[in-house]
Amino acid sequence: MASWVSPPTRTELIEDLVSGVDRYNPSNVSILEDYLYHQIRSQEYDCLANLAILKLYQFNPDLYNPDVVINILIKALTAAPLPDFNLCISLLDERPINASLDEPDPLPTLLPTLKQLSDLLYRCRFPAFWEVYQSDELENLRDNYTVECVGFEDAVREVAIRAVKATFTRISADRLASYLDLSGSELVAFVDKKGWKMDANVVSIPPNPDNQIEATVVQENIKLAQLTKVIAHGAST
Repeated sequence: MASWVSPPTRTELIEDLVSGVDRYNPSNVSILEDYLYHQIRSQEYDCLANLAILKLYQFNPDLYNPDVVINILIKALTAAPLPDFNLCISLLDERPINASLDEPDPLPTLLPTLKQLSDLLYRCRFPAFWEVYQSDELENLRDNYTVECVGFEDAVREVAIRAVKATFTRISADRLASYLDLSGSELVAFVDKKGWKMDANVVSIPPNPDNQIEATVVQENIKLAQLTKVIAHGAST
């Protein structure tokens, strides 16, 4: 949680903008937008800084840049199952058409698709995510946006890995491949990189607090005086 509030890669300048009153200063929007594109190029992520951009757009509609908003939403997708994507969506008001835009606003067209992708990731429907993401209908999203977001597909795979580690101790290689959109030598290399073992088409997930079932004994200690009060209250009603 601490890394979400203040990522270790956040600079002192951005920390001052995000944590202080300057986050509402519209003259700082270009600094935050440059920081977003740094995140896109360097595989870093800072949700609070990106939310600050959306808040500035909310207060200052003339600053609105649809490409920036789309890139913010793309970065938020890879934070699933955290609610980052929905936090961003909550700051997207219905806004009048910005006449200063040189081209038609692409956000209204892409937003339903991005919401669908977010929903699929949140519900751990990873094969369906890859099917939708790689469809012809999303060619524009891939060619103009996610291609610029370094490591986007690997970041999505990490979302799947977090779910697998929390759920399985053993999983078939075919099923894991469908979750990761990998096959053959790429899947083997990925499993090896994680330090997992694959034997007879089954991948073993190392034990962790989430995938180990431990019996929990809950012992309640109710004194007679407390019980008589409950009985008396029940009788009176």
